[in-house]
Amino acid sequence: MIRAIRPFLRGSTYSGALFAFLGAMASAPLLPPAVLPALVWPSAPYGMRAALALLVWAALITAVGLVPATRRVLIASARRLLKVQLPDPVPVRRPAGSPGAGPAPAVPDPAVPSGADRLRTPAWLLLHVALGWTGTLASSVLFLMGLALPGHWTGSDTEIVLLDWTLRPEQGWQSWVTAIVCVLLAVLVCVAMSSALRWLAPRLLGPSSAERLMLAAEREQRLAERNRLAHELHDSIGHTLTAATIQAAVAGEVLAADPVAARAALRSIEESTRAALEDLDYVLGVLREEQAETAPVRTLADLPELLDRLRHTGARVEPDLTGDLAQVQGTLSRAAYRILQEGLTNALRHGGGGPIQVEVAATQDGLRLSVVNRTGQEKSTGAGADRGVFPTSGHGLPGLAERVRLLHGEFEAGPHGAEHWRLAVHLPVRVSA
Repeated sequence: MIRAIRPFLRGSTYSGALFAFLGAMASAPLLPPAVLPALVWPSAPYGMRAALALLVWAALITAVGLVPATRRVLIASARRLLKVQLPDPVPVRRPAGSPGAGPAPAVPDPAVPSGADRLRTPAWLLLHVALGWTGTLASSVLFLMGLALPGHWTGSDTEIVLLDWTLRPEQGWQSWVTAIVCVLLAVLVCVAMSSALRWLAPRLLGPSSAERLMLAAEREQRLAERNRLAHELHDSIGHTLTAATIQAAVAGEVLAADPVAARAALRSIEESTRAALEDLDYVLGVLREEQAETAPVRTLADLPELLDRLRHTGARVEPDLTGDLAQVQGTLSRAAYRILQEGLTNALRHGGGGPIQVEVAATQDGLRLSVVNRTGQEKSTGAGADRGVFPTSGHGLPGLAERVRLLHGEFEAGPHGAEHWRLAVHLPVRVSA
């Protein structure tokens, strides 16, 4: 019972009725020009002239519906009065790729909507006006009848005339019952109007097929960008924290015996954490959807600095760099740096001591990367003493494999002999001449 009367008590019912009434009133200025053709044809039958006026009126309403600004106004007012969730119209543009992201997915150009999409707003306007006039007239008549019928108790003689129809209700309690029924029917008309408009709004004012494709493409682009940022943050911050932890342990061990080495380790911690803060500031700026500064770019040109930071942790790094790394293209160079950074971070976290072999070979056919380290939890003394067990997220190698797959490369990670672990990647992207 309560559910049945809930629509009668809901504020959105009456704000929806107001929305329908405003639609009817907004179409009233178009009535005088719509009647002009019927006035210049006085010899035609009344029914034909009325039909002609209605047709011209509908054509004028349709023309208003084809104006792009009309849809924006209708969506805003429907959200406010009908309480329906409608997205703003998609701007007439293709989604632009963000820095570092791939090209935006190809979607139909909303600048050239289909014929059906063009007619959705005029169809909404026509239905809005029709429901507005019909519902407003019906509810007004019913409400006025509800007010007038109880007049018999004051001795007045009430007569209701509507067009050619006349009603003279009987005196007594029947007039009160009829009045209450009329008021309830007036409210029911408001409920029906609001419900019909709320049902029609998403179907006619909601995104068109081309706009839905555009919105889906933009959502996909945002997800891809956030996924890329997650990879960047994992690679950069994860490596920095791992290296800084080991460097702090080294500095603590050699602080009394070798203050110069301790200061060098602390300087390395400062430099690496400053670079990580730049990455973090950029990522947080994007996630806040604010205008972030230029994304920090790490390429193979920064590889020597990365290897130096590793040496400050006490690790032995044996690089083998061949080819002209400066000529590697930007996207490939950035991806290669992040792959090597993740491989070296894993070697620091899980390696069993001993040298870390780093191979980077740039050829005309692509780029070959390799990181080899000893396995196990072997402990040693001095700079390479036990550094603790590092927690892992389990996303490092899968993230690298996905990054390599997107670049159409080959990825391999696993045991290499009895005591070593090897990460090997081949990226088949040509270097620039």
